Amino acid sequence: MKRNLRLLSSAALATALAVPAVNAETPANALVMAWNIDSISTFDPAQVGEVVTNELLQNTCEELVARVPSDEAEVRPAFAESWDVAEDGKTITFHLKSGAVFPSGNPVTAQDTMWSLKRVISLGYGNAAQLTDYGFTEENMDERITAPDDTTLVLKFGDVYPTSLLMQAIAANRVAGTLDSKLIMEHEQDGDLGNAYLKDKTACYGPYSLAQWNQGQSVVLEANETYAGEKPKLGRVFIRHVAETGTQRLMVENGDVDIARDLTPDDLRELEAKDGVYVTSALKPQLIFWTFNAADEIFDDPKVRRAMKYLIDYDALGDTVMQYLGTPWQSFAQSGALGALPKEEATPFSLDLDKAKALLTEAGYPDGFEATIYVGSLPWSAPLGQHVQQNAAKIGVTFNIEQMANAQFFAKVRGRDFQTGIKAWQTGVPDAHGNASRLVFNPDNSDEAKATQFPSWRASFYDETMNELVTAAAVETDVEKRKEMYAELQKDWMDNGEMAVMFQTYFVAAARDTLKDWTWNGFQVYYGMASK
Repeated sequence: MKRNLRLLSSAALATALAVPAVNAETPANALVMAWNIDSISTFDPAQVGEVVTNELLQNTCEELVARVPSDEAEVRPAFAESWDVAEDGKTITFHLKSGAVFPSGNPVTAQDTMWSLKRVISLGYGNAAQLTDYGFTEENMDERITAPDDTTLVLKFGDVYPTSLLMQAIAANRVAGTLDSKLIMEHEQDGDLGNAYLKDKTACYGPYSLAQWNQGQSVVLEANETYAGEKPKLGRVFIRHVAETGTQRLMVENGDVDIARDLTPDDLRELEAKDGVYVTSALKPQLIFWTFNAADEIFDDPKVRRAMKYLIDYDALGDTVMQYLGTPWQSFAQSGALGALPKEEATPFSLDLDKAKALLTEAGYPDGFEATIYVGSLPWSAPLGQHVQQNAAKIGVTFNIEQMANAQFFAKVRGRDFQTGIKAWQTGVPDAHGNASRLVFNPDNSDEAKATQFPSWRASFYDETMNELVTAAAVETDVEKRKEMYAELQKDWMDNGEMAVMFQTYFVAAARDTLKDWTWNGFQVYYGMASK
């Protein structure tokens, strides 16, 4: 009965906040957010690929370790209280919390964690790569992922990887959240391991649970009474889908929401001057890029792809469209990552229409061509598309822009149903391997592979030499040698790869000054630390 009362309260909260009011006041025990969340399609950790849903899962499913808020390169205990690394570097033993309980009342054990990891591999969705990248397969997972008792999880690797990489790439990733295996399997359908059940639910151990999701409208999270870690300071999180940035600005200005997440530079400049509102930001490992489908006859030629990189005035966009939102960047390895190039080496391209024209002529397109740019609904999408469209027209290239909701846009890109598109990608590790393993490495370029969590695969980009270098760098334990390998890879990829990276972005938001302790870094937003 108590659970039903909480759900009713969530519904009432959603109704109360459905329409902005002037000089409203948000509930004292709720974090109320305006955010574009139309990309959500599932809450299954094995399948989620969107930044929005990943953030929600980070606040509902506690991973083995958590990133330190003040230093994203470091991790701290979470569901794993401690861990040991074997002398040969190939085995990590995690010692888990005892006595933990799922919201359902089922006990949380290492067997649940083991099952959750194996489930990701068995389902074979994009996030399986978080484990298969490091040698785990359906054939060996029973041997390499074990739980000798209720509080011990053992991961065995076939190669020696840098421990810091493994902790970030696996232990701090959404695939390492512990799911309620008993509850989920009670709702299994046709061997789907609960995939359909988790489309609109969370069933894991963590500080919050998903109480309500109205697709295209809102999300409500509620604090878990059974969570044994530090309790969230605010009992509920209400996120309202608001695609229009001007509406978000008015909502935070009027006090209808505590924080607004998708604001334009003009909005942010105006709000920064207002009493009662502050702007907060953090550089994150998200890249905005223009991606080209190499399966298309035009964009199969690296000279054409390189020419496109000279159609972008990176600095001018940084001072206008992307002010507050991002900083010019062109390499796959984000600033701050181990192995990233210095900025002057990571930004070799600038607006140069003559170079672009010469490259197109060499590629056999002296008179240009016609193609399409797909863009989503985020505030920077259309302006960036219009920018390259206008510059391309000056050298005889016609780009038609088609804008759509993010979920539709992502479906097209993941289905390889596009010529070019402007979108973003965020890695989960502060290491060059994070993006090298997704934006450069392509495990299998066949359509049948359906490697949808690899932007390289989506763009039909496959380079065997680059693949080999990505693989070799991942197992190189000499830090300086790893950096040299990544430097070589970045320079080759910037010249010949399938993307024109434009910007590394910031988390940026405007918040009411009644919202205290808003905490984030490049890899995580900590809802539970916020207070009023």
